[in-house]
Amino acid sequence: MLSLAQNMLFPEPSEFFFTAGYESPIGHLDLAMSERGLAVVAFQGRWVAPYGTKNARWIEEPKRLRVVTSQLDEYFAGERRDFDLPMDLRGPDFHLRCWQALLRIPCGETWSYAKLAAEVGSPQASRAVGQANHHNPVAIIVPCHRVIASNGSLAGYAGGLDVKEFLLKLEGARFRAPLPEQGSLFGELAG
Repeated sequence: MLSLAQNMLFPEPSEFFFTAGYESPIGHLDLAMSERGLAVVAFQGRWVAPYGTKNARWIEEPKRLRVVTSQLDEYFAGERRDFDLPMDLRGPDFHLRCWQALLRIPCGETWSYAKLAAEVGSPQASRAVGQANHHNPVAIIVPCHRVIASNGSLAGYAGGLDVKEFLLKLEGARFRAPLPEQGSLFGELAG
């Protein structure tokens, strides 16, 4: 009979993450927190493990995220403009610089991708900044929704442009509203 050491079958986790779901006005959000701080706020179906995470144990424990959910409740009620939470942001250095810069955008204001690129010391890197925003693991709290195109339009957002518009309106930010969707050229006539 083959004998394997117990730790080979079930290795001890290198770290623990505590998880919870949160029902918000923009839909379900998945939350995860390490011992160091908030690591994930993800739109339903877009959750990924934090960068570099190996051999972690995930434990559903909503009470550990009570301060996070309380601050999100206040934010969505229009009673909170800034979050005061320990963070555990993980990613490549350029992404971390971008996410730290996002935290400096005041609630109710927007920056262009070009301004964000300049803030992180890479003024020609607007597209790379967009990719860093796309990989932001802590939506809403690390406010990538506050970054818009240079012409004032919304541009992209992982949660969808309707969610980005909702968040910016909630915060009182100014931006160029998207055009309403048009029907097909012959859609109204066909039929």
